[in-house]
This record gives sequence, C-alpha cells and structure tokens, in this order.
Amino acid sequence: MASKILMGDMPELMENILNKLNNEISSLYSCALVSRHWCKMAVPILWQDPFSSDRRPLFISKYFSSLGEDDKFILKECLEERGINEEFSNTLLDYARFLKVLDLWNLESKVRKWITFKLNDSEFIYGAEKNHIINLLFKLFIESGATLHKLVLGFSQSLELKPEIFYTLGENKQFFSRIQHLSLGVMYDNNIESITTLLRTLAKNTTKINTIELNYLDSDYEQQIFHTLIYIIKSQEQLRLFRLTGYYSMEFYGVISALESQKNSLQEVILGSCVFNAEFEVFNNCKKLETLRIRYCNTKPLKLLDYKISTLEVVESEIDTHFMALIFEKSGILLQRLKLELNEEFQDELLLLEALKSFCPNITYLSIQEIGFSPQLVELIGNLQKLQFLTLWCDDVYDIPEEVMKIRVIQFSEILPLTLQYFDLGV
Repeated sequence: MASKILMGDMPELMENILNKLNNEISSLYSCALVSRHWCKMAVPILWQDPFSSDRRPLFISKYFSSLGEDDKFILKECLEERGINEEFSNTLLDYARFLKVLDLWNLESKVRKWITFKLNDSEFIYGAEKNHIINLLFKLFIESGATLHKLVLGFSQSLELKPEIFYTLGENKQFFSRIQHLSLGVMYDNNIESITTLLRTLAKNTTKINTIELNYLDSDYEQQIFHTLIYIIKSQEQLRLFRLTGYYSMEFYGVISALESQKNSLQEVILGSCVFNAEFEVFNNCKKLETLRIRYCNTKPLKLLDYKISTLEVVESEIDTHFMALIFEKSGILLQRLKLELNEEFQDELLLLEALKSFCPNITYLSIQEIGFSPQLVELIGNLQKLQFLTLWCDDVYDIPEEVMKIRVIQFSEILPLTLQYFDLGV
C-alpha cells in the first residue's frame, strides 16, 4: 500500500490525505518535494487559497510571470515610480489557475504587505499601485481558467475595480460557475456599484451555491443590492446554510422571505445581532432545517419559530421560556445538541428542565450557563443516558448550604452517564 502511494498509483487516496493538510503550508511544501507524483497533487492545494494563509506575501511575485507582456511593462513602470525594482522570472507552472478561494479583503491585505516588504517602509501611504496590482491579479485569475469554490466580497473604502474586470468576467463564465460558498462582508458607498455588478454576474453564472453568508448588511444600502441577493438565493438549486449577522434593522427587503424557495434544501440557519420580524416565519416552512444558531439578538425570536430541530444554540439572546419549552416538546427525540448561554438568569428554569427531561432524552451535547444547581438539574442529567459533552455554569452554588451541597454533588457524581466524555462545571 505505502509503495503504491509513493509511486502515485492511488491518486484519489493521496489527494484526500493531502487535502487534510490544506492549512499546513510547510508540510505541503515537504510533500511536494517527495516525488513528481506528490508534487503534482500538492502544488494545486498549496495555491488554492494562498491569500488566507499566514505565509509571507512574497508569493505574489510568482503570479507576475503569468501576466501578458503589456501588463508586465505597465506594472514595471508603476512599481519603478515607487522605487520597486521587480524582475519577472519565469515559473514552471501557471499558479493562478489553481485558485479556488478568493477573499478580496485578504487579497488587498496581502498586496499591501507585499508593497510594504518591497519598500521596507511600514509607514508607506498606498496609492494607485495597490489598486493596479489587485486589478491585474483579479484579471489574471479570471483569464487563467481558474474556477472558484468560495468567494468573499469585502471591500475597503480605497479599493476600486476597473471596468475591464467585469468585461473579463463576462467572457470567462467558468470563473464563477462552480462557486459553492458566497460571503458578503463590509461594503462602503463608493463600491456598492462594483459589488452589485459582481453579484449580478455571479447570479447569471452559478446555481451551485450551498452556503450564503451576509455579514454587516446595512438597510441603507441601495435597493439593487437586496434585489440581486434575492435573485441569487432564488436561483440556487440546493442552498443548505444561510447566515445573517450584524443587521440591526427590522427591514430585510424580502431577502429572508426569498428563502421560501429553498424550503426543501435549507439545513442550517445562523442569525447574529438581528432584529426579528414576521419574515423569519419562513423558516417554519423549511422541511429539512436541522440546525438553528441564534447569537446576540435583542428580541425574542423563538416566538416566531415552530419546527423540529436537532441542534439549537442560543447565545447572549433573550429567551422566552414558554416558547423554548414548546420547541423542546416539538423537537423531542430529534434534539441532540443544545447550547444556552445567556447573560441573565432564566425566567422559569424549572419549566425548561422539566421539558428537556420529558421530551429530549437523546441529547448528546449540552451546554448551559446561568443555571441553578438544583435537584431538577441533577435529575435531568441522570435522564440523559446518551450524553457525551456537558458544560454547566451554575450561578447559585454559594447560596446553597454546605451540607446540602455535599449531598447534591455526591448524587450528581453518581448519576453522570457512562457515555460522558467531557465535563466542565463552572461557578
């Protein structure tokens, strides 16, 4: 078996192994030196997401060798004006075509670091040369034949994309055709038009997105952004994960309602810092929804939700105890992972504990904060015979008489399930 792997006779197995090392840059470099077969498999992995790694920015220079002669000439002049003398040495491979993940924020950051390193000046004020390099690289990636799997759109205020980028995207439809993960980050007014154009191009060329993340979406953005997002959501074949964070307005302009089109495929929803409204009732129609994570929400969202789930996570959000108990009852034996981490005491924790004990015996992961170390809690834990992971932060241990506490701790230790693999008790 080992000799076959070394000789490259089992490429699928070896590729799976190397993919597990995608964040281990030094290990992948070592693998690339083992043999020609290993190099052929390791190099594409090394270059599929270079801008998100911790590697030094010098690798950017390798891309320049793949530029056309005219682009090289213009870049050289631009750099020389800033005192950077860059030689474009030939490379054996066209590294640009291996790109699978493009994060514009990380791309800009790496270009900044590359310029700073070349000038040896940490206080350098970036000008046109930064945007020029970013546009050249973006155009190179598109024309190289690369096909993205993940796209993260986050723009700084100073980033400007040239019109030729959008023309090149129109001529190279394969670049966006296989995207599976779309993330939208911080946007500024001066680049709303560029992001909208990118999203429109994306909507025309892909139906394979399974994950959409909308971070820091602002209700003050132009309506065209929301209309384009709705079109993207509705045009996907099987959206499985939807994440919305940092949105403090109650107006979503139909973006949430558009998820009705994904009711037969959506499996996980993550909501953070959101103000809930009636649009969120659309999740009640999602037949395959299994996981719901609610974080830092300042309303009681569970009043709007009515379905069975296997994973529920509520962090730093207001909880309506009655409706939470109803979710436990509806989810019943399906609920396996539960995380409740609040910054205040539960309104009626005995109701919650009783509902969990009565309806949810199959929980394997349980994490609860601000809970009393009560006999009902001890009884609940004893009832969870499949429990593997348990974290409890109890807020009343110093209020319980010492003798009562000793008896309760002994009882607690005796009823801990044999399946338990991790236990953390905080006070």
